Amino acid sequence: MFDSAASELLSLDSTSNPNFPKSINTATASIMDQVKQMIDRISDTAYAVLAHPPVFITPELLEKYVDVQARLGKPETLPQAFQLYASKPMPREGAGSISYAKQNPNKVANAIEPNVIEKALDTAIEARNLDAAVGIIENAYATKAFIRNKLLRKALLPVGTFAATPLAAYVLATNFSDLQNTMDSATATNVAFAGILAYVGFTTSIGFVALTTANDQMKRVTWAPGVPLRLRWIREEERAALDKIACAWGFREKWRQGEEEGADWDALREYIGQKGMVLDRTELMEGMDF
Repeated sequence: MFDSAASELLSLDSTSNPNFPKSINTATASIMDQVKQMIDRISDTAYAVLAHPPVFITPELLEKYVDVQARLGKPETLPQAFQLYASKPMPREGAGSISYAKQNPNKVANAIEPNVIEKALDTAIEARNLDAAVGIIENAYATKAFIRNKLLRKALLPVGTFAATPLAAYVLATNFSDLQNTMDSATATNVAFAGILAYVGFTTSIGFVALTTANDQMKRVTWAPGVPLRLRWIREEERAALDKIACAWGFREKWRQGEEEGADWDALREYIGQKGMVLDRTELMEGMDF
């Protein structure tokens, strides 16, 4: 109820309505100031708890923190919170005192869940805070921990299957050699083995290229020419997040996209370019595909 009531109070703008009595305008402004101070105090207190040295940041605690800041509409501290999650020294109690062990921010366990990142990013976009939005991406999707976690979750099984393919192909080729009588068993096994490996390798290559070159999901941010296909797959979440930011900060009308100006937009374009991506690639824009 607090977040809905606060939103309603903050959405009031009685000063622009000449029909409101001056006393009501003053009272409303006072209430709004009190609500803003309360929101700031709650946000600062939540961050102070998270940053307190003896507090160990679990995934559940980080998710709750993001939820609180999302309700308050305060994304400013979310990048620092993500950084603390990965690098904050771990407290250990022993001999009546607390010691702190240094964390490795690049380990798989320090990867942040995608749903938590998305909620934080949506909060920054809704608050129109470009610095916080970019900081969230930099401390979440762009980290080595997230990339390693993605490789472990999505690439381990395919790589393991591909590594076991030669053994399975040899067993299958041996069985095939027993079904023919036109050549000796060893030659037939070698021919079948080579054929199976060639088929699997060709099919896998085509599938990988199709997966990494798909661009239907890209709207305004695309990969720059020369970026390896493996990096495109590994960093797809990072690109998608920057694409989401570009769509939120730019014009909604497609025919006006590419005409944006301003310091924030120029900084965003430069940042995207440093990441091996292109904002509003000319040949992919509507009306330029001829």
